[in-house]
Parts: sequence; structure tokens; C-alpha cells
Amino acid sequence: MTSQSQGIQQLLQAEKRAKDKLEEAKKRKGKRLKQAKEEATAEIDHYRLQREKEFRKKETNVMGSQGNLSAKIEEQTTESIQNLTSSYHKNMESMMKKLLNTIFDISPEIHPNFRPAV
Repeated sequence: MTSQSQGIQQLLQAEKRAKDKLEEAKKRKGKRLKQAKEEATAEIDHYRLQREKEFRKKETNVMGSQGNLSAKIEEQTTESIQNLTSSYHKNMESMMKKLLNTIFDISPEIHPNFRPAV
């Protein structure tokens, strides 16, 4: 009977050791998964930073050229406004005289379709 109880004890101990090994393997697996997740997150962050840096560089190149375009357009607009203003000041006097002469120089005449009443 003692040999049977020793055999049962050995089986229980072996089962306990197997259970402990399983628990330890699960813990190692959990640690490794956590570590892999942290490594993947770090790699993703590094990739994201790299892509953002490239995007900012391209954006600066594109926006820089647009900035030059807007400055050029602003310069052309200012020049055009100055030309129109100078033309206005130069021609205003003569146009006002022509307009006033047209309004005030009235020469009364009978309309060609007018028929006097008989």
C-alpha cells in the first residue's frame, strides 16, 4: 500500500511540476507578447515620425512655391492698381470737362418727326 501511495504522491508531484511549468510558460509568453507589442509600437512611432518629417519637407516645398506665387500676384495687383489710379488722375479732368460740356451745351432744335398742328 505504501508503494501505491508513493506512486500516487509521485504522480501528484509530477502533475504539480507540469502545472508549474505551464504557468511559467504562460507568464513567459505573456511577457514576450507584451515586449513584442512595445517593440511594434516603438517601430510604428518611428515610422510615423519619419513619414511626418517627409510630409513636412514636401509640404514646405509646395507651400514655399505657393508663397512665391502669392507674393508675385500681390505685386502684380499692386502695380495694376497704381496704373489705374494714375490713369484716373491723368484723365479725370478732361473727362469731366467733356461730360459737363455735353450736358450744358444744349442746342434746341425741332425733332424731324414733329408735325405742326394745322
